[in-house]
Amino acid sequence: MMIQPEILRATEEWQRAGAYSVRIQGMNRQHHIPLRDEFDEHDCDGTCYIVLLDDGYPVATCRFYEASPDRVILGRVVVLPEYRGQHLGRITVEAAEEWIRELGYREILIDSRTEADGYYEKLGYGAENADMVHSGSFDCIRMHKML
Repeated sequence: MMIQPEILRATEEWQRAGAYSVRIQGMNRQHHIPLRDEFDEHDCDGTCYIVLLDDGYPVATCRFYEASPDRVILGRVVVLPEYRGQHLGRITVEAAEEWIRELGYREILIDSRTEADGYYEKLGYGAENADMVHSGSFDCIRMHKML
């Protein structure tokens, strides 16, 4: 059954806890990623988080932070396993893009896991170059989108 999620721009610590909860369940537990690797120096004040809620329960998230005055880095896009297949990743990314646009940024960078680059292409992202980057535990391709 498809849900109609509430989209939350998590600006307060109690709201960011929802993003952290999704990441712990969706990455730390599922992929056995150590907490030290999942939570890095970019999980701090100044980083923006989107959290999707199903009846108040956090089920999807992403974060973004400034890379330069006109670019942000979008990442940590996670949907809980039991909620996948409902387009919640797309909804999360589009909500972040809207907020990024409102903040005046012109470009979004994302380090896509190699198995997800086709997904981001469908959302309008293109490979910045063919070079692989290592992000946490994953091999990734740097992708970007102009707003």
